[in-house]
Amino acid sequence: MLSWGFLEVIGYVPAVAGGDAMVKAANVELVGMEVIGGGMVTVAVRGEVGAVRTAVDAGAEAAKKAGKLHCANVIARPSKDAQKVLTLAMTEGEEG
Repeated sequence: MLSWGFLEVIGYVPAVAGGDAMVKAANVELVGMEVIGGGMVTVAVRGEVGAVRTAVDAGAEAAKKAGKLHCANVIARPSKDAQKVLTLAMTEGEEG
């Protein structure tokens, strides 16, 4: 079942470090990065629940080492309507 994982960091370098660590730690797809403002960046991945949890944990550690991690979150098996609140294409077959 498809799940989503998010890292929210302060700065571009921790975002790149976190995203890199996430895709190297587990079989997840990097969906994208979005600059929120105020120096905050969100990095999003999708994949199976266990893989996403592993990836987010690894990404959070890497982001902490490279700079500042604001938060990390996994949404396991989101509802089909949850996509409506995101600007990223989190479901398969959709483009941002």
